[in-house]
Amino acid sequence: MTTAKQKLLTADDLLRLDSQGVKGELIRGVLYEKVSSNIDHGKIVINVGSELKGFVKPRRLGIVFGSDAGVLLERDPDTVREPDVGFISAERRPLDLRFQGYSEVAPDLVVEIVSPSDSRRAVAEKVQMWLDYGVRLVWVAWPDSRTIDVHPASGPVTTLSESDTLDGGAVLPGFAMPVREVFE
Repeated sequence: MTTAKQKLLTADDLLRLDSQGVKGELIRGVLYEKVSSNIDHGKIVINVGSELKGFVKPRRLGIVFGSDAGVLLERDPDTVREPDVGFISAERRPLDLRFQGYSEVAPDLVVEIVSPSDSRRAVAEKVQMWLDYGVRLVWVAWPDSRTIDVHPASGPVTTLSESDTLDGGAVLPGFAMPVREVFE
């Protein structure tokens, strides 16, 4: 982590650091380095990401991407966040448009997998930041309890257990995945 006395970084600075092997996110110009998560975290990313891609790609609904794909949420000072899994609809960004640097289009859907080091407060702040910048739906997977919190842009938060089915709501109508399969 950086100290408050350090110079604020820009998204361009973060791209340069990434090319030097420094991994992290910017929150209002402050670098927060990321450390690798455990295998269960990676497994959940693949489980959810592959199901989403299998639904989205043949229907040409948009793109699904994983972490290490930064999203530029604000400038001056810059904020660049990396969802564990994201979906951007073709309505928000045409399929044939190539990405140069960070996406400046907020995802429609963000999936965050809670790591053992994540506090509830930090997770809540991250969810709120995504929603504040136009994300329409955030799913938060809690591996320890094997539950998923569903945060729509408006409306109440719902917690799903392994006996429930996760669905895409208005963001991805028709998408469904048993919650137990998220954690398998």
